[in-house]
Amino acid sequence: MIKEWATVVSWQGGIAQVSCDVKASCSSCASRAGCGSRVLNKLGPQTSHTITVPSEAPLVVGQKVELGIAEGSLLTSALLVYMSPLVGLFLVAGIFQMLFQSDLAALSGAVLGGVGGFLLARGLSPKLAAREAWQPIILSVGLPPDLVRVDTSPADSGQ
Repeated sequence: MIKEWATVVSWQGGIAQVSCDVKASCSSCASRAGCGSRVLNKLGPQTSHTITVPSEAPLVVGQKVELGIAEGSLLTSALLVYMSPLVGLFLVAGIFQMLFQSDLAALSGAVLGGVGGFLLARGLSPKLAAREAWQPIILSVGLPPDLVRVDTSPADSGQ
């Protein structure tokens, strides 16, 4: 199970909308200064994603929840998104190369196969995302923000 903390944006009738912040791919290793991934992450937009999740327990805006999603669903979706264009690219390029015996035909086939694989992944992803096993679930709920109190007054040392 892959876990991530999110903040509740709204809760109505057993449905919670939660916001997950996009994190940089790395921030803990010793080579942060020379890391290319860190530089690229700084260039991109820092956004957050809003997800709708069922919740039986009433939630308060600002409350933290821990979301979980099965590894299998995440790996399958990544496989679909990355491999279908790649397989389409090589398959159609090879077929065009055999049929037309030219590099230009192979290049055209590679482009057509890559685009076709992308369109296939795009068409299949909503159907797969609708499966219940692929939906994130709430694993644990943090305290509401109004219940957390920090006492900053000095403690009485005389009693």
